[in-house]
Amino acid sequence: MYAAYFGLKENPFSLSPDARYLFLSAQHRDALNCLLYGIKEKKGFVLLSGDIGMGKTTICRSLLSTLDHSVETALIFNTAVSDMDLLETVLGEYGIHPPGESKTKKIYIDLLNDFLLKNFAAGKTAVLLIDEAQNLSHEVLEQIRMLSNLETETEKLLQIILIGQPEIKNNLLLPALRQLNERITVRYHLKPMSPAEVREYIRHRLAVAHGPGRLGFTRGAFSLIYSFTEGIPRRINALCDRALLIAYTKDTAKIDRKIIRLAANDIGTDYFQKTMSLGKKILARLTT
Repeated sequence: MYAAYFGLKENPFSLSPDARYLFLSAQHRDALNCLLYGIKEKKGFVLLSGDIGMGKTTICRSLLSTLDHSVETALIFNTAVSDMDLLETVLGEYGIHPPGESKTKKIYIDLLNDFLLKNFAAGKTAVLLIDEAQNLSHEVLEQIRMLSNLETETEKLLQIILIGQPEIKNNLLLPALRQLNERITVRYHLKPMSPAEVREYIRHRLAVAHGPGRLGFTRGAFSLIYSFTEGIPRRINALCDRALLIAYTKDTAKIDRKIIRLAANDIGTDYFQKTMSLGKKILARLTT
C-alpha cells in the first residue's frame, strides 16, 4: 500500500518468511552454518532453537534454497500429528507412494528404508526438516529417533533437523527422551539481536526492497524500536510495517520516535505490553 509512496518496490516488512530478506547477523550466519555442517558431515541429528519470531523458519527456507540437487529434502511443518501421520507425511514429501491399501508402520518404514538406500547408492543425501518441533508428542519424537536407526555400516541414511521454540530443549531433557537427546550432536540457540544489529536489519530489509528511497529513520526511532521489540525480528517487522503505514497517512518520510510510539500503541499486541508497562520513566528517558 505504501511502497510506491516511499520509492520501494515492495513491502520490506512483511511477516511472511522470505529467504531473500534473511539478514545474516553473526549468530544467524552461525545457525545456518551449523545446519549445513550437520548435513555435510552427516551428524544424524541437528537442533535449532529460538523464541517465537527469531527467524528460524526463514533460516530453514534459506537452507533449502542453498542445498543443491544432491540433497533430497522433506519439510514437515504440521507437527500436531501421530507417529503414523508423521511417517505418511515423510513418505509423501519424498514422493513415495505405498502400493495397495495396506498401511502399517512396518510397510512405511520399509518403503522409506528402500528409498534411502537407493538415494545413498546414487550418492545423494536425504534430509528431514521438522519445524515447530516443540509441538511433537513424546510418541512421535520416539518414532523420529527410530528413523535415525536407518543406516548403513558406516553412516546415517537420514539427516534430521529439529527446529523449534525453547520448549523443545526442555522436552528433550525428560527421562523418556534421553536416548534422543543424546543423539543430537549439533545444536544452536538463536538469541535476540543487539541494538546495532536491529539498525542493520532494518536497513538490510529496505535495501532488498530497493530502498530506502525517501525513507529516513532517526537515531531515536532505532532506539525505541529496539526497546519495544527487544531485538526480535518478527516484532521489528510488525512495528516497522505499522510505522510506515502511519508515516504514509501523515504524508511524511521521516520515521521518528513519535511515529514509532504511535505504531506501538496502534498495534496494541501482547508482545509490546511488557515493554510499554515499564511506564513513563523509560519513554521519558528515550525522548530526552
